[in-house]
Amino acid sequence: MIRILKTQIKNILNLYLRWICQSEFEQQSFIRFNERPVEFAFVFRHITQLYPKKILDIGTGTSALPDLMRNCGCVVTAIDNFRDYWTSQTLNRHFHIIDDDITDSRLNDRFDLITCISVLEHIRKSDAAVRNMFRLLDREGYLILTFPYTENSYIENVYGLEGASYGQDLPYICQSYSRKELNKWFHDNDGRIVEQEYWQFWDGSYWTVGDQIIPPKRVGRRDRHQMSCLLIKKID
Repeated sequence: MIRILKTQIKNILNLYLRWICQSEFEQQSFIRFNERPVEFAFVFRHITQLYPKKILDIGTGTSALPDLMRNCGCVVTAIDNFRDYWTSQTLNRHFHIIDDDITDSRLNDRFDLITCISVLEHIRKSDAAVRNMFRLLDREGYLILTFPYTENSYIENVYGLEGASYGQDLPYICQSYSRKELNKWFHDNDGRIVEQEYWQFWDGSYWTVGDQIIPPKRVGRRDRHQMSCLLIKKID
């Protein structure tokens, strides 16, 4: 009897999920291309080289990234600060997300790889966030970061720049980091950059400024760029 009841409940829940998936499919509309193809390609290229057993994804939101990494065989934990960033109705239907603030994380586990994809730029306490990421890394673990970046200048909020293509109505900032911030983070936390990619997504000087370039261009450090992908190793 209990087994029959569980089956019926499961069937009802599956009907609801199918309805949600169908609704999302039917309501699709193109807004703009984003940076995820570049970022996810960077993440999975390094997973194929490192084969980490335990991964922590920070700032997951509604992304399917943890589920995709779990499909690779890794044991994945995902966290996000739902109290301050997302609405109470927000739900990630791809993966279980732990409500945790990386600037003051309650986690005590250790991970072979930590991913933080287009998240750090929205965290005002960036130094505290990076410090906790390194604390949660296992010995000689790796950290993957992606964010808006321009080699020689830090911008507190690119959404407020003249010519910004979007973001003016969003309730959070979007920082664009520079070499100065990287040097401080990795000096203070004993990290070493293993690889850094530079990408041009816009024809302006900073992230979101000007016309979008599709497909984006991978460029050199001295070329115009607005985003960077980094692989960092923890040094003990």
